[in-house]
Amino acid sequence: MSRELSLDDLFQCCDESLFDFRTTDEVPPLEGIIGQERALDSIDFGLNLASTGFNIYVLGESGTGKVSAIRSFISKKAEQEKVPSDWCYVHNFRDPAEPLAISLEPGRGAAFQKDMEELVASLKVEIPKIFDSKEYKQQSNVIMEGFQSRQKDLFSSLEREAGEKGFKVQPAMGGFSIVAIGESGEPLTEEEFQSLDEEKANRIRENGKHIQEKIDDMRRVLKAQERTTREKMRDLGREAALSVLGHLVEDIRAQYGSDEKLSSYLEGVKEDILDNIDDFKAPVEVAAPSPVPSLKMPKQEPDFHKYFVNVIVNNGGRKGSPCVIESNPTYYNLFGRMEHKFQSGAAFTDFTMIKAGALHKANGGYLVIHALDLVRNLISYDALKRAIRNCEVKIEDVWEQHRSVPTAIMKPGPIPLDVKVILIGNPEIYYLMYNQDEEYRELFKVKADFDNRMERSEENIRKYAAFVATKAKGEKLLPFDPSGVGKVVEFGSRKAGDQEKLSSKFSDISNLIRESHYWAAKEEATVVSGVHVEKAIEEKIYRHRRVEDRMREVMVEGTLIVETSGTRKGQINGLAVLDTGDHSFGKPSRITATVYAGKGGVI
Repeated sequence: MSRELSLDDLFQCCDESLFDFRTTDEVPPLEGIIGQERALDSIDFGLNLASTGFNIYVLGESGTGKVSAIRSFISKKAEQEKVPSDWCYVHNFRDPAEPLAISLEPGRGAAFQKDMEELVASLKVEIPKIFDSKEYKQQSNVIMEGFQSRQKDLFSSLEREAGEKGFKVQPAMGGFSIVAIGESGEPLTEEEFQSLDEEKANRIRENGKHIQEKIDDMRRVLKAQERTTREKMRDLGREAALSVLGHLVEDIRAQYGSDEKLSSYLEGVKEDILDNIDDFKAPVEVAAPSPVPSLKMPKQEPDFHKYFVNVIVNNGGRKGSPCVIESNPTYYNLFGRMEHKFQSGAAFTDFTMIKAGALHKANGGYLVIHALDLVRNLISYDALKRAIRNCEVKIEDVWEQHRSVPTAIMKPGPIPLDVKVILIGNPEIYYLMYNQDEEYRELFKVKADFDNRMERSEENIRKYAAFVATKAKGEKLLPFDPSGVGKVVEFGSRKAGDQEKLSSKFSDISNLIRESHYWAAKEEATVVSGVHVEKAIEEKIYRHRRVEDRMREVMVEGTLIVETSGTRKGQINGLAVLDTGDHSFGKPSRITATVYAGKGGVI
């Protein structure tokens, strides 16, 4: 049954007797989020369920407190959780194109990096001392003197046998040569050899062939002895270096536990240093050969970077697990990248130029991304789903597959991924992803739905007052009296569009609090009252109603004819609500109906 509505029926004033304070300075600060119990329960459920695929999408209109709620929940939960490991990349001695990822206890990554740098620095000092020591020189001299003695004995034996056969051995480029000797003891000339009878010439040829075979045999023996001598010298050098290197590496190994991957890496470091021990010896000032005699070529320095450590995630000093909010989720910002340097016109990279992404930094904790930013980067979105599904994060050159000619690139080893991903966005993006992407439904199973309004209960009205107090104190605004808070509550009902509801779009409420403070401060008031709140509302409407005022003008001028009294046949007035985005207003319009006779027949 229809009934006439009075003005009181259309508007519900706030009962100021609910407030037991003179100003909001006396009100305790607000704890938690108002009116979002369902959404908060969903967030709590999603954060505490560790099973795969229970990542969270937080949806709701802008200004409903989604980001604040996520930050509050995660900060409290993260403080109670274990600090995740540090992650480092090191050189892979078996395959330099695939750097190794090593995890260490929180804060130990930087210490390991420093220890490896100190190891190299110590070896640069200690190894030259070892090779310059009296003991090493004595042992190396014994090896070299033995080789030289054997070399001398072999040559003496060759010379003696050659002399008996009528030949003389002479040093030549790359080896030895033999010359036939005449009766005078001098080398035979070509004329003298041609004058010999055939029997003597054949004997010289046979003896020469025999001596040449002996030279070849001696050459093979010398090469074998040289190889043996080099091995002995190398073994001596390794043994000498190991007397310093061995305990230094073992000290590092003892500090960082018995992790198999780390132990294998340190063993690789030790073997590579022993294989390249000359890099650590005292430099010898020898001019580098130059294709242009007048141009001095710079001496190439040994590469010690391969023994260094690149710490990409350092959780030292952190309390609890990390929470990373990535505002620009490009592929490289999420997954990290490999930087390059240019030298002589060519780009190069190595494991020391690997940089972490948001997934590395959030590993063991929480990663928050705005859904709209993510879907704008489809490469990032697909890669993120793959990382969550495979529980690992890889650093890759995403554009490599688009190059016409493949280039040599590094492929850093993957890092195990344990992260809770929280997407924040509006309902439209949520339902788009949910309905169009099957993978999304499997990976983001928790929906936290923030409502834009709540019940206008006494409890929520008091929480509104606490929100006003918290905002005023936090931003150093003037305090509100009960009348001011009451007008804020009434504004919340108007925004909700229901007398029994309050708006939970607290960005709008916050703006009203700031604007009310402005008008109160302009009047030099000490508190914000209802008059100032009404003034703020009126002034905002005034600033935004230019189009509405123009519509009124054309009606007053008679350009737009609207009759509001009397009766007309086939004509009524209708009211259209126009929305300019930041302001809405009613516009009366004349609606007419035309009647005419039809042609007959069945309608």
